[in-house]
Amino acid sequence: MLRRIKYLWRVIAAYFLPTKSQLTFWHTGPEINKNLHAGELGEYYMPFFGKAVYTGHFDGAGIPMLDYHGTLGLQYNPIAIAQYGLGNYNLFCQTGNDESFKKFLSAANWLVENQELNPAGLWVWNHHFDWEYRVLLKAPWYSALAQGQGISLLVRAYQDTEEIKYLQAAQQAFEPFLRNIEEGGVSYQDENGFTWFEEYIISPVAPTHILNGFIWASWGIYDFYLATGESRAKILFDEAIRTLEANLEDFDIGYWSLYEHSGTLLKMIASPFYHKLHIVQLHVLFMITGIKVFQQYADKWEEYQSSLFKRSLSLSYKAIFKIFYY
Repeated sequence: MLRRIKYLWRVIAAYFLPTKSQLTFWHTGPEINKNLHAGELGEYYMPFFGKAVYTGHFDGAGIPMLDYHGTLGLQYNPIAIAQYGLGNYNLFCQTGNDESFKKFLSAANWLVENQELNPAGLWVWNHHFDWEYRVLLKAPWYSALAQGQGISLLVRAYQDTEEIKYLQAAQQAFEPFLRNIEEGGVSYQDENGFTWFEEYIISPVAPTHILNGFIWASWGIYDFYLATGESRAKILFDEAIRTLEANLEDFDIGYWSLYEHSGTLLKMIASPFYHKLHIVQLHVLFMITGIKVFQQYADKWEEYQSSLFKRSLSLSYKAIFKIFYY
């Protein structure tokens, strides 16, 4: 009972009081990288500059560790490490700063050294801490989001250094996208034949279709194609775009975007941060693909964001969802 009361207070504080969550320090404001060039493996699509200058905890090798507080404490998060590396890569590209380049390669080296085989014999980046998302994800667990962002970092490291270890690790990280989650991979094909990349893999299979994780993972596949010309990556990226085109309307509830689409009675609405992230991601997808529906939804969701009434409605709904489902 005490645990539940503490949780309800965290929900109230997060959505109705001017407090910050335990990971607010990591979630910097989403932006489009103005140096983005479609069809080129250049700077990453979002700047991640706030992540590049992270002021939190680091290990002795200069690798960032996130402080989850409580019983979890300091943990390596492969997604955060990839984003830290990508932010420093962008800084290096724009400033030529050698220190940024060293940090970029340190993150890439950590990814190379910390790939692990999962029970299906596929190489993944594991999270070695329990995490609750509807159900408890018991350590070690892996994610399509980590696989995709890891690839995005590694192929840039290979491009700039020509060291084969980075390409080999990216190739290994790509393989789980070719396998369904039942087979130890990170992909899921729904009843309509659409392919999804799952940020959280829940057993028994219960796909959540988290929008931001799916899009970020697809960028990793796109980057792998740009770096290698791998036809399977091109096919898979095209499948992801087809999935988004056909299903994006299901993430629109008329005044806000959904965080995920897993079929719960109360749909899980996006927080203000993730709603803004969705907008940025859709703008980037339009720049990459030229497909107008992405621009149309980005514009529509920006209109939602600019409405005080719709913002307030979304926050109230989000708090109610949290109370009932967590």
